[in-house]
Amino acid sequence: MKIKKLTISLAALTAFCALAAPIKKNVVDEVAWIVGDEPIFRSEIEEQYMQARSEGTHIEGDPYCVIPEQIAVQKLYLHQAKLDTIEAPEAQVAAGVDKRLNFFIANLGSKEKVEEYFNKPLPQLREQLMDVMRTSYITDQVQSQLTKNVKGTPNEVRKYFDALPEDSIPYIPMQVEAQIISVNPVIPQQEIDDVKARLRDYSDRVNKGEAEFSTLAILYSEDGSNMQGGELGFHNRADFVPEFSNVAFNLNDPKKVSRIVETEYGYHIIQLIEKRGDQVNVRHILLTPKVSGKELTDATVKLDSLRKEIVAGKFTFDEAARFVSQDKDTKNNRGVMMNMQNGSTRFEMQDLPPEVARKVELMQPGDISEAFIMKDQKKNRDVVAIVKLSTRIPGHKATLADDFNLIKQMYENHEKEKVITRWVEQKIQDTYVKISDGWDKCEFRYKGWIH
Repeated sequence: MKIKKLTISLAALTAFCALAAPIKKNVVDEVAWIVGDEPIFRSEIEEQYMQARSEGTHIEGDPYCVIPEQIAVQKLYLHQAKLDTIEAPEAQVAAGVDKRLNFFIANLGSKEKVEEYFNKPLPQLREQLMDVMRTSYITDQVQSQLTKNVKGTPNEVRKYFDALPEDSIPYIPMQVEAQIISVNPVIPQQEIDDVKARLRDYSDRVNKGEAEFSTLAILYSEDGSNMQGGELGFHNRADFVPEFSNVAFNLNDPKKVSRIVETEYGYHIIQLIEKRGDQVNVRHILLTPKVSGKELTDATVKLDSLRKEIVAGKFTFDEAARFVSQDKDTKNNRGVMMNMQNGSTRFEMQDLPPEVARKVELMQPGDISEAFIMKDQKKNRDVVAIVKLSTRIPGHKATLADDFNLIKQMYENHEKEKVITRWVEQKIQDTYVKISDGWDKCEFRYKGWIH
């Protein structure tokens, strides 16, 4: 379902990792700093420092100077957010939390192993991560407001690049541009019928009062929202695909379950939680029919035949992508893959889907791969694809001619950092700050902490 993406900053992940570190019980919980009317305790600093050491994270400078300053700056951002009434959208934060928890579960092997690793039950872990990600979101929003007018003109970018020392010009690793055609293997009707039967059973159990919808969502839903009982939070109609919105926004009885809804992601049942103006908060259970080996084989044979016809010159890859591909993100763009991280058509190898990277690594420009199976991460299903390597750009030192967008981004980041530094140092001047004896013998990143 189309839900706004939450970008998880490195700082947020670092802070979350600190949740696993126990606070030293033999450390006196003294107040190290006071920022405004909020204290920063020694225990907070020790906790983050211990976790950084256990993770092997390098801290540039004295940790007992760097860490409390970072916490203090964060408090300045949060205070500004209150003045600007910036709040984190709960549904968006929850979706990011679920994504992160699912990542931990996939890497550690089970929910039980995650709880063992962090020495916390999953609900408590989730609540703490919600706090971390709310703070991260709010901080990002304050910074975005401060730097929203920073735009680099071609002349400014050129001057910035010309002034860069030789050893500051970045090296660009090898990049590729590629086109893709993918098809969705046919799902047997019996598999679809079985999924619908399971959903009807869940609906009957909820409608009869034999089970809670949220409990069934936790146990069986294949959507990331299962960790919160299938709850999606408040959304506008446009936030969801039309088929889902048409049903969700017409629900009126929170005690009843919707009919089965088919979307591109699979099959859903939905339960209303609350309506608020033109927004609605619902729970859902998603089940995705699975593709069998036979259907994957049939689709592979089909695409291999298509590849032979393209190679034989019967039609071009561009034409085949338009008429055959079922990947809606690329079919109307000649099959050209777009790098969502930077908005360009260029990919470093690690930014490609792993199955595509393994293919293009050994290809030459103009080559078309044999058909292969890959995971569609958005829809959590297997698809079959062929890929064409359009261009391979060797690794090189950045130049304005070849890498203007990258240099422009470097310039804008440089200017944004200057804006943020000026803002932080002005906020320090306007805010009551007291640093206790023993914590003030530091070379801080920002000026003005010690008056």
